Amino acid sequence: MADEQLDEDAPIFAITAAAELASMHAQTLRQYDRIGLVVPGRTRGGSRRYSLRHIRQLREVARMSAEGISLPAIARILELENEVTALRREVRALERQLRTEVQQRPGARVFAAGASGAVVTLRQGARVRRATEVVLYRRPELDQD
Repeated sequence: MADEQLDEDAPIFAITAAAELASMHAQTLRQYDRIGLVVPGRTRGGSRRYSLRHIRQLREVARMSAEGISLPAIARILELENEVTALRREVRALERQLRTEVQQRPGARVFAAGASGAVVTLRQGARVRRATEVVLYRRPELDQD
C-alpha cells in the first residue's frame, strides 16, 4: 500500500476539509469557485469536491495574494500552470507511444539508396551492396573511326 500513489486529480475533499487543508475559510473557496479561480469537481448532488491539486492551488493563491498579486493575474498564472501540466502529460504519452513503436518495429525505419538510386528499406545493421565494376566512359563521336 505504501507503493500506491494517490491520484492528485481525484476530487475527494469536501469543502470544509479543503478549507482546513488550505488554511482558508470555506466562504473564500466558494468565492474562488464563483470567479473561476479554483473550480472544484462536483458530486451528482452538486456538492464541491476538491483534489490534492486544488488544495495546492489554493495554497498558491493565498501565497500570491499575500504578495500583492491581483486575483485576475493569479487566475492567469493558474491557467498557464494547468496548460503546462496538460502539455507535460501529452509529452509523456507521446514518449511512451514512441518507445512502444520503436520496440515493436526495431530497424524498420532504416532507408538507403539502392543500386538504381531508388529508396530501399533495410533491416537494422544491413548494408546496401554496391557495384564494384569500373566503367569507362567514351564519347560516342570518338567510336566512329
